[in-house]
Amino acid sequence: MKKMFKKSAAFLVAGLLTCGLIAGCGGGDKKADSGKDGGAAAKTLTFGCQMYSDGLIDPSLQVNCAWNVSRFGVGQTLFRFDDNVKAVPQLAESATPSDGNKTWVFKLKKGIKFSNGTEMTATKVKEYLDWIREAGKSGSTNPTKFLDAEAEVIADDAAGTVTIKSKKAYPDMPASLADPSMCILDVKGSGDNMKTGAIGTGPYMVKSFKDQVGYEMVANPHYWNGKPPYDEVKILFMGDASAKANALRAGQIDLAENIMNVADLKALQEDKKFKVEITAGTRCGFSWMNMREGHPLANKALRQAVLKAIDYKSICKSNTIGNLYSPGPSVIPSSLGYGFDSLKNPYEYDPEGAKKILDDAGIKDTDGDGIRELNGQNIQLRYISYANRLLNDFSDAHTQYLKAIGIGVKSEYGSSDDQWTKLVAGDYDFNNNNWNVMIAGSPTTYMANWYSPNKDNFCGYKNDAYDAAYEELRTTMDPKRYGELMTTLQQTLIDDAAVLVDGYYNSCIIYNDKVAYAHIYPLDYYWITDEIKPAK
Repeated sequence: MKKMFKKSAAFLVAGLLTCGLIAGCGGGDKKADSGKDGGAAAKTLTFGCQMYSDGLIDPSLQVNCAWNVSRFGVGQTLFRFDDNVKAVPQLAESATPSDGNKTWVFKLKKGIKFSNGTEMTATKVKEYLDWIREAGKSGSTNPTKFLDAEAEVIADDAAGTVTIKSKKAYPDMPASLADPSMCILDVKGSGDNMKTGAIGTGPYMVKSFKDQVGYEMVANPHYWNGKPPYDEVKILFMGDASAKANALRAGQIDLAENIMNVADLKALQEDKKFKVEITAGTRCGFSWMNMREGHPLANKALRQAVLKAIDYKSICKSNTIGNLYSPGPSVIPSSLGYGFDSLKNPYEYDPEGAKKILDDAGIKDTDGDGIRELNGQNIQLRYISYANRLLNDFSDAHTQYLKAIGIGVKSEYGSSDDQWTKLVAGDYDFNNNNWNVMIAGSPTTYMANWYSPNKDNFCGYKNDAYDAAYEELRTTMDPKRYGELMTTLQQTLIDDAAVLVDGYYNSCIIYNDKVAYAHIYPLDYYWITDEIKPAK
């Protein structure tokens, strides 16, 4: 994987000016290109964002590639999530279940076309749903989490319906099909250009792509939901939060997502030229702990000591984090409920207690070099992280706390692609990341991360009681029982010291006075949408 594009803010902006991507951006004073009528200036939005998965938009490759399709305004799903994380119609107008929720009939909206002018028929929807489940087998997207591989998709073009028949019941299939991997694309129309030129139904379409720099987008001339607000959208990859802030101040970008430098964010909030919108997110920052056989963290006593050694509350209140995260012991944010208030945490901050756990387990520093030994070798845990949503700041803090009790830690910080590749390969001890827990509108898919038969159980966690509770969770139709099982699953992970939780993250979007309106959703699948409009 290529390394994350990292430059200083000044150098980054200068480089972008040289390559021409910023010329004529909405926030500058220079005149934009004339419109098609020869008189009106083109309305242009310039957006600075983190680069994930090299910016590729083939949803079969990786989870982040699928999210790119949705975030960049290229593709849309049959249903999408609103501010209450409820699935509402988008390309479909209704969904009707039958046969105990094993059969679902989706009525498609009329008059929708892909950006190449091809009509979005029921057959086209079936082509995509069949393609993503097959093509996704070779990547890490795992689309069958949302629509099982054996489900039969039946297209009726005359009726404008897509019928999905599955052997298993789906409590809420519209929510499952709202995942970005289910963005309906013209598979045949995209052809071999799926990686950077996928053809979707969104308000914007790809004009050009520059590796490690970004995209030039133009309005979809066939957009079904009215004329897109902008003629052009320039998407610029900026891995450094301060680079985004400085580019906003300089008028080089109009819109940015998730500036997580506390000082920059506060300054922008106080500047009347900018609007900062923050939403109570559905994200949890956490480090996977590799519990596979042969790895140090397979030792439960070591994991217990790790959790007791770290003062999570102080980290979240620090000047670096600045309350952009809320602390908590569970993998589910406290704001979502799911029995959070009833959870018991046996691993509150207690460094002396952590040392005692290690001493009692025979994990001691026998040679006086300051590092404890496990199985006759110094403990040197590899901490994988990347510079987004303050993950490296958490990792740095964790490392200092752990060294204070004699646990050696080696930091390996790279790009999000580096982090993901090492996670999938099991090539880590700690692997810090930030996940949206309400995937498909509920925590069900997310909690499968610790379900032992799941191929996405990247940490090797195995607990029979957890597996049994999870299997019931994914099939129950009783909301009360679902809540009870969610509480059980969270408490089991806490008791097993299975996850190192950073805290619960809030998403934000920032824009200048050249933009009239923009919005950030709790499920941050949507960045560039037809809701973003230029100021008049």
